[in-house]
Amino acid sequence: MPFFDLPSLIQTVGYIGIFLIVFAESGFLIGFFLPGDSLLFTAGFLASQGHLNIETLMLLCFLGAVLGDSFGYYFGKKFGPRVFVRDNSMLFHRDHIQRAERFYRAHGPKTIVLARFLPVIRTFVPILAGVGRMSYPVFITYNIIGGLLWGIGIPALGFYLGNAVPSIDRYLIPMILALIIISFLPTLIHVLSHREHRQRLIAFLKKFWNNPTMPII
Repeated sequence: MPFFDLPSLIQTVGYIGIFLIVFAESGFLIGFFLPGDSLLFTAGFLASQGHLNIETLMLLCFLGAVLGDSFGYYFGKKFGPRVFVRDNSMLFHRDHIQRAERFYRAHGPKTIVLARFLPVIRTFVPILAGVGRMSYPVFITYNIIGGLLWGIGIPALGFYLGNAVPSIDRYLIPMILALIIISFLPTLIHVLSHREHRQRLIAFLKKFWNNPTMPII
């Protein structure tokens, strides 16, 4: 089964599988590679075709997103300072602890919501919120808002288009690929538009080229 054959994946794993994927992508470090936007959109489309119940789907996606982010927050709060200590790590560099704390004091609430729509970033934002000691009442409030917009909004979009566009199944794979590309663009632009990020990325890629066994995280 091809990786992008999300309809087959969703029908295989069912509601519980969808919940676990959303939870893992939202709160586990290894979850950053899992499908998020494309999974929810495709599941919403399948609901429009009668394969899933849209209300149940949106509820499970919302709960998976909110609970996953909360798990990530507590992981970052308890273990983050011990994880972010590797000088040669691309993701978990010790400088990120101080940056996270400053960043969340200034921009925390809106970051929690916006990160929902940024692949990879949404996996690490709740962890960094915990590392940065963001107030949990503030975190959970915006976590719920983000979970509502993303966990309900994306499946609803797939459901709506599945009902509104004739023969949409013919265009499903191109639409999924376009959604993946569009969702990654803001993160890519952010990284490439900052000199410090570009230099760190280039330095890491050079080190990784010379030593492929070096830790990525």
